[in-house]
Amino acid sequence: MMKRQFNRMRQQLSHPNTTIRAQEATELLSEDLLQIEQRIEPAKRAAHSVSKRLQACLQGQCGSEMDKRVKKLPLMALSTAMAESFKELDTESSLGKVLEMGCCIQSSLAKIVAEFEISLEHYVLQPLNKLSEEELPTILKRKKTLQKLISDWNAIKSRLNQAAKSSSNSTGAGAGPGASSAANKLEILKEEEEEVKRKVEQCKDEYMADLYHFSTKEDIYASYFTKLLEIQAQYHRQSLESLDSALAELRESHRQTEPAFTTETPVAGYYGVSLETHLKNLGREIALPIEACVMMLLASGMKEEGLFRLAAGASVLRKLKSSLASGSNALEEFYSDPHAVAGALKSYLRELPQPLMTFDLYDEWVKVASLKDIDSRIQSLRDTCSRLPQDSYNNLRYLIKFLAKLAEHQEVNKMTPSNIAIVLGPNLLWSQQSTGDPLQLDLASVSSIQAVVEALIQNVDTLFPGEVDFNVSGMFMPPTNTGLCKAAPVEEPTPMTPPASTPTLLDGEA
Repeated sequence: MMKRQFNRMRQQLSHPNTTIRAQEATELLSEDLLQIEQRIEPAKRAAHSVSKRLQACLQGQCGSEMDKRVKKLPLMALSTAMAESFKELDTESSLGKVLEMGCCIQSSLAKIVAEFEISLEHYVLQPLNKLSEEELPTILKRKKTLQKLISDWNAIKSRLNQAAKSSSNSTGAGAGPGASSAANKLEILKEEEEEVKRKVEQCKDEYMADLYHFSTKEDIYASYFTKLLEIQAQYHRQSLESLDSALAELRESHRQTEPAFTTETPVAGYYGVSLETHLKNLGREIALPIEACVMMLLASGMKEEGLFRLAAGASVLRKLKSSLASGSNALEEFYSDPHAVAGALKSYLRELPQPLMTFDLYDEWVKVASLKDIDSRIQSLRDTCSRLPQDSYNNLRYLIKFLAKLAEHQEVNKMTPSNIAIVLGPNLLWSQQSTGDPLQLDLASVSSIQAVVEALIQNVDTLFPGEVDFNVSGMFMPPTNTGLCKAAPVEEPTPMTPPASTPTLLDGEA
């Protein structure tokens, strides 16, 4: 009878359910669960890494209350510095008014930053920390427990197999105390194996439940990162609204206090007047401020380093603009300050109600900038130039011809076509929405405009063939007692659809 019992045990041990081959935790999972399991560890690393980096981005003290957090922000320190500064200035000082407004807006921005960081902590940082420090580590810990149990199960099955072989050998040698002891040992090992197997099955079920639970909550985990972007978007919107409101108030205040440069003359001041009106009233082909500034720069500014880039003295610039706006041609004193002359030219272009390169063709110019092929770009530039109104075309051609001559001296004045395009481009073209303020142009628009203006300068002879007589009105000659170089001699211009009649000069241009 004992022999039959040994044989039955050997058959049970040889059954597939009790094979001695070592099993792994992954062998107990379905294909779907294996794919879910592979996402656990990367998800934990992502949550931990993003949480850590996001924490480093915070300016305030993590976990602190609103008031305490605001006081510690750098923007609040800046606001305090501005408050202390404007108190020392006159209440009517424009600088004092700007500093006072700056103090308020910086304080407002500090509160927006604090609200932003508190929202980040509550809706993003805390959930990510819980995910990386609690939820996912629990699943990974369960996996390790299952692997340990499976290892124990494999070990006891191996011992059970060895005991069965020993019992078989004892049975073959005949019945006796040794055979009875081997049988008892087998029974004990069998019970242990059953107990470990039960624990494996229980842990496996719990681990599979964890994996299914992770799978159902994966969209919620992904929403933490979406929430991060939403909070950032809200923060930037609020900041932009505050800044736009403050800037509008500052511009309105500045507009009310800005001195007028025009005078009571038969022709309204030239700054801020449309090009068409200006040319029609004066009977000119080239705007007077453009021609006057170009002639002065040809005489004394072509080798001036940083022309158009370096700012001029505010008082000299105001005086020159006032002289030009009144139609005066008594400009001798300004030949010695080419930076003021360049500033006056930039101001005229920027203050035109419509840019010289026109609102209507704005999208066309931007498209040209996106072309990579050089030949296609030049052809598109030629086509777009041909669609300009005649007045705009004539003045743009005149100005680009001058800028090309300026670039010929780039080794001395450091003004390459690229540098010229950077400082003058936003004054030649802007979108109708930006109201002529270069500060309101976005980076992509600025880059496109610079690329177009640079290409116009580099391909000036192809796009605008022929020479230009810069002293087109004959009214501007450099003063003879300054010792300044005269403008380079030029040929007569190639006819470019001339006006129907010869323009006559007004009394102010005689």
